[in-house]
Amino acid sequence: MTQPTTSQPETSPLRYRVEGMDCASCARKIEDMVTRLPGADAPKVNFNSQILTVALDESRTPRSKLEANIRTLGYAPTLRLEPVTAAHSQAAHPHDDEEDHGHGAEGHSHTLPDDKPWYSTRPAQLVFLTGGLVGAAWIFGFITPQFADWGFIAATLIGTYPLARRAIAAARFGNPWTIEMLVSIAAIGALAIGEAAESAVVVFFFMIGELLEGIAAGRARAGIRSLAALAPKTALVIDIKNGLEQTREIQAERLMVGQLVRVQPGGRVPCDGEIVKGASSLDDSPVTGESMPVSKTLGDAVFAGSINGDAVIDVRVTKAAGDNTIARIIKLVEEAEGGKGNTARFIDRFSRYWTPAVVLVSTLVAVLPPLLAGGGWNEWIYKGVSLLLIGCPCALVLSVPAAITSGLSSGARRGLLIKGGAALEDIGSVHTIAFDKTGTLTAGKPLVTDVVTLQGDEQTMLRLAAGVENGSSHPLAKAILEHAKSAGIAAPASSDAKAVQGKAAVATVEGRTLAVGSPKYAAELTKLEPALTDQINALETSGKTVVLLLEGATPLGLFAIRDEPRSDARAALAELKELGIETVMLTGDNARTGNAIAGDLGLDARAELMPEDKLEIIRELRKSGKVAFVGDGINDAPALAMSDVGIAMGGGTDVALETANAAILRSNVTGVVDLVELSRAVMGNIRVNIGIALGLKAIFLVTTLFGWTNLWMAILADTGATALVTANALRLLGFKGRRRQA
Repeated sequence: MTQPTTSQPETSPLRYRVEGMDCASCARKIEDMVTRLPGADAPKVNFNSQILTVALDESRTPRSKLEANIRTLGYAPTLRLEPVTAAHSQAAHPHDDEEDHGHGAEGHSHTLPDDKPWYSTRPAQLVFLTGGLVGAAWIFGFITPQFADWGFIAATLIGTYPLARRAIAAARFGNPWTIEMLVSIAAIGALAIGEAAESAVVVFFFMIGELLEGIAAGRARAGIRSLAALAPKTALVIDIKNGLEQTREIQAERLMVGQLVRVQPGGRVPCDGEIVKGASSLDDSPVTGESMPVSKTLGDAVFAGSINGDAVIDVRVTKAAGDNTIARIIKLVEEAEGGKGNTARFIDRFSRYWTPAVVLVSTLVAVLPPLLAGGGWNEWIYKGVSLLLIGCPCALVLSVPAAITSGLSSGARRGLLIKGGAALEDIGSVHTIAFDKTGTLTAGKPLVTDVVTLQGDEQTMLRLAAGVENGSSHPLAKAILEHAKSAGIAAPASSDAKAVQGKAAVATVEGRTLAVGSPKYAAELTKLEPALTDQINALETSGKTVVLLLEGATPLGLFAIRDEPRSDARAALAELKELGIETVMLTGDNARTGNAIAGDLGLDARAELMPEDKLEIIRELRKSGKVAFVGDGINDAPALAMSDVGIAMGGGTDVALETANAAILRSNVTGVVDLVELSRAVMGNIRVNIGIALGLKAIFLVTTLFGWTNLWMAILADTGATALVTANALRLLGFKGRRRQA
């Protein structure tokens, strides 16, 4: 008997581009509306990228209802298709690529749409229309004064109508205290007391303020679009038929994982992949911010958007277009812009109480003096209306998100990815930065410097050690395997391989049970000879890591391995100290090696640490203030998660982009300094913005109550504050930091 199936709610993850959503106030209105819809879950609104994402149960609220509500609020929603991901591989699409099959650029575009020119947008058209009417009315005032007021009234009504519609719609959806409501009341109130000219100027200046916000948001979006434009639109695919290579050009977004592409000298790499033929120098600066070309050869990873230097290379695609590094960066920046830090959340909460408080105070100013002290109604209503305009929180609401967005966009263009406002705020205020050693402070490519045989010959020892380490991704294992390979020794097969965490690798090779482990591990198995101990100590004191090859408890020989510090590490650590930040190195390496490297770089070291030891040290350091941890994003996930700010460094790997709060795509320690300085620049910018917004309001509040300023000056104060805040935030787009690689 067939069991009845239970119908599950059909939840659709929807992603809209919302034209006209150019400020934080707009975003909040849409978010409040969506939150109140039945079946809408976890709405995220980002006004800078004009993106709304929401999981919608369409059995409770159809998407047509959502779209209608957005239009009622005065915005134009367009549903965006999600980009193809790595799952859309050759296995998922067995058809031949030579046919379009509906997946071409025409019907399945994954690029960000271009913004309209600012002068063709609706806010600009309203500015032109209301400005023209105000100008005409002013001219008529000299020729036929009796008609001038009609021009001012027309400008007021035409400009106020869309504002009032949006205010009423927002009130219907549960948000009555909006900026549009304040301006609408002020404009209509000014008309009611016969101040038509000032009412028209108020609406005109407010429209200019809205236009400036839209232009600023467009500048931020242009930065993101410039990232999307880095990858070429076409790719040269290599097909092998009947043993012969043939090339054909296809759209880059149709590339699939596993395909081969050819990149000519001077051309841009169309995909994330690995080199399978050839060697060249590649300029990764468009993606990672690394200014110097990087030499790459067989097996090395390449990024979409990088510029090939001086030789032809063939690349195997490892990620589809929608999942490559550039696509992931764009997605991360969009998501980060939508994330709010503590300051943004405070301003958001503050503004929710600010607007109704402004309405209450303005009403009391307009009503109480005439009722209680015999003041003139027109005089005090005029002052109350002026206070409404002075209290418009446009500049205040914009002060934080504008700076955060500019900072995030500026960082992304320099290979500094920060996941949201909270992380951006915290990075600049950390007390201590803890660094992993291998792959972070050092280059991550250790080399064997010394081979000492205790039994047998060096070749046999190398062969056996390579067999134990065969298949391991540990940096020390790779060093031994690379040394064996350079000596022409092939690693033999092994079995029963296992790892003794933080101590050794164990395996059966050629019928012998062998281990490659630390001196500490060897000492647990047997008492080492004094001469051997002295030799180990001498090598470790010189900054080398020593591992022993053991059969059972018998040492067969040792390898000394050194991983050189990064060329910029010493200077970067010195700059962090100048910025007042304490630094410490956390490593699982032995104390002598750790101290030798740390001493050379000028910081303290904690060595011989197991993963859980690193967590305990981070907990201890957090008692003195916020702690950031910098690691390679692969082996340091627990420490990255435990710290206040986790920073993954290097290569743009999946883990580096996903695990931490921030990622430095170029592999140098200087990026950590840039992150701190960017954070401090953004927070300084925010403080200035808030000072501008509140300072101008305080000045005009006093002058209005004393009757020294009028309506149009009150709205000019708000528009002027908005312009100043916007211009100040946009300065961050030019942030460079201490860029030694300029």
